[in-house]
Amino acid sequence: MDISVIIPLYNEAESLPELTAWIERVMKENNYTYEIIFINDGSTDNSWSVIEQLKEKNNNIHGIKFRRNYGKSPALYCGFERAKGDVVITMDADLQDSPDEIPMLYKMIVEDGYDLVSGYKQKRYDPLSKTIPTKLFNATARKVSGIKNLHDFNCGLKSYRKEVVKNIEVYGDMHRYIPYLAKNAGYDNIGELVVHHQARKYGKSKFGISRFFHGYLDLMSLWFLSKFSNRPMHIFGLWGSLMFFLGMIAAIVVGGSKLISLANGQPHPLVTDSPYFYISLTMMILGTQLFLTGFIAELVSRTSQERNRYNISKEI
Repeated sequence: MDISVIIPLYNEAESLPELTAWIERVMKENNYTYEIIFINDGSTDNSWSVIEQLKEKNNNIHGIKFRRNYGKSPALYCGFERAKGDVVITMDADLQDSPDEIPMLYKMIVEDGYDLVSGYKQKRYDPLSKTIPTKLFNATARKVSGIKNLHDFNCGLKSYRKEVVKNIEVYGDMHRYIPYLAKNAGYDNIGELVVHHQARKYGKSKFGISRFFHGYLDLMSLWFLSKFSNRPMHIFGLWGSLMFFLGMIAAIVVGGSKLISLANGQPHPLVTDSPYFYISLTMMILGTQLFLTGFIAELVSRTSQERNRYNISKEI
């Protein structure tokens, strides 16, 4: 099979027939063998009924129905598990992503050799309340991930080599950072395609401003895991030791100044009257806690079943 199209959706019943017809037309024009996988993420409208009706007309259509709303990442994870096509393409169900981009997304994977191609909605039909935070978010993601050539990490329109989606795990809200996940898994030939962004035709957006705050937290988590998941002692132990020794040196200075004053018969306030005593004590306690946190995290990582799992590209 040439292409698997994975479409997560939540309350998009109105757009599904038009989107499906559009995809079918593109596939027939280019003689692709394909499947369409709809993931109904706990919709409260009649989206599932529409999917069942579409399935009756076309056996290339498949559907997954969640009992409740889990989010886009779990939907993509289930779609990736079931995808059979050599190239996997994801898109949103709201008709803002154009299926006419499918041939070029497919070509860039099959002919140009990319592992992953991300869409770039250069001209967006969104209000400033979304576009400005999006630009700041993407600038931060480029800096942290090191993927300098991507301008729109959160674009739902992407294409993947089948091998990529079978070797990454999308969880939580990590769908925003699939290129970063792919890079960490060793698939770093990542390209970008400027795609057409259409105004929403039906319904309303399911994402609020809170996604940007959650996105930054997820990015920091992913950065930490990519750097230190297999060696947590390198960060907790380092900072813990540094804080402990700085606190100990400060305590020695405070105590030493007291002893020198006593030896010279000079009046000197109590050690506990000095704020530096409490600062040094706090640093030593925090340093010890950080070191022990790193020690425990190291023990946990060494018992993980994934500790020696490596992606091997070739073997002879």
